[in-house]
Amino acid sequence: MLKREKDFKYSELAEPHKERTREILKTHPEVRNLITRNQNSFYLVIGVAAMQIAIAVLLADQSVWLVLATAWVIGAFANHTLFVLIHECSHNLIFKSRAGNRITSIICDLPMSIPTAISFRSYHLKHHSFQGNYYLDADLASRWEAKLIGNTFVGKAMWFLFFPVFQALRPPRLKEIEFMNKWTIINWTVVFGFDIFLIYFFGWIPFLYFAASLFFSVGLHPLGARWIQEHYLTAPPQETYSYYGPLNVLALNVGFHNEHHDFPSIPWNNLPQVKKAAPEFYDNLVFHKSWTKLILKFIFDPSLSLFSRMVRSNRNEAAVQE
Repeated sequence: MLKREKDFKYSELAEPHKERTREILKTHPEVRNLITRNQNSFYLVIGVAAMQIAIAVLLADQSVWLVLATAWVIGAFANHTLFVLIHECSHNLIFKSRAGNRITSIICDLPMSIPTAISFRSYHLKHHSFQGNYYLDADLASRWEAKLIGNTFVGKAMWFLFFPVFQALRPPRLKEIEFMNKWTIINWTVVFGFDIFLIYFFGWIPFLYFAASLFFSVGLHPLGARWIQEHYLTAPPQETYSYYGPLNVLALNVGFHNEHHDFPSIPWNNLPQVKKAAPEFYDNLVFHKSWTKLILKFIFDPSLSLFSRMVRSNRNEAAVQE
């Protein structure tokens, strides 16, 4: 029987991206030209959010099973795209104004059923600055979480199924990150207010569609493999991995994760050009080609667990656009 992991992997080295960024810019200074903003992303926000709201209303009188099937086939992809756009807003990659990006991210949140945008911004920027620091990186599972889930098929499948719940339970360990501010209150007020409006006029079914789309977009669905792809040690000691598969079209190139960590100030539409401009820095890295195969591998392979992550005790702060 394979020995069950009881802790993370540890490194005393700095996170790998800051040094690679420096080397790429030294060798390929033209990459700086890719650092910009993409205001056209705002039209995607409006279009995808409006589509989700329209589908939810049209499903108001339909069966629960049809709602769940629609959420799996359509809603998960739409909400995942909105999550990517929230991610763009977190890095101020749509508008120059921070307020403009925050407001745009809250619009993304309308079909999510729960407010996520402003909190994600706070925790995600720390993830970039302090990758792998247990007390600053919310992308790492909590130790109790990893011990509870273990390395069994059932445990890991349940973790994916309830992934948003486990993420919501991580903030208490992240002492240096502000949990609540005025923008968080605005986010909560707008999203919960929209939920109440929707339920009052159209019933619970549209809300169920939003909630199911949320859970499928980040959980027990091929899209859920994104969370494994990004930093789980499927080929240690490499600790960040990109995905170069077909779903990048719908996922707005979010799979270009090494490229994004190296250049968080480059918007989603320019990330493939980073790899193209500096292939010698990326072609030698392990990458994934299928999220479906990856999620199945993670669930069924007992050698992989929530402890399959690189952790560092030093802060090794990296610069990131805020």
